[in-house]
Amino acid sequence: MIKSPEDLKRLREEAKALTDIRAGQGVEIIVGMGTCGIAAGAREVMSAVLEELSKRGMSDVRVTQTGCIGMCEKEVLVDVVRPGEKRITYGRVKPQDAARIISAHVINGQIVDDLVVAKLD
Repeated sequence: MIKSPEDLKRLREEAKALTDIRAGQGVEIIVGMGTCGIAAGAREVMSAVLEELSKRGMSDVRVTQTGCIGMCEKEVLVDVVRPGEKRITYGRVKPQDAARIISAHVINGQIVDDLVVAKLD
């Protein structure tokens, strides 16, 4: 319920953030959740990603899941897509890697080289 100009401003900012994400202006994290990914721990990685984003108050990052990507031996696969940059696929991701990926790549734009398995346009 809107009771003050501050409430209206907050509502406007939340709506703009959602619109920016839909328009492709926000960061997207994609977790591979095919059967091979799930067997390798994708559910735990997804939970760690969501928990880290929540802890940092980063509601503007879109987190989605996808099926099998075809690199089963490199599961768990996590893609980070930053606007205007190459799509980076991280492999063999463990739940403890989520904080490092979010801190380095999502926030600061620095690729976590030791986990990279692919860079796509």
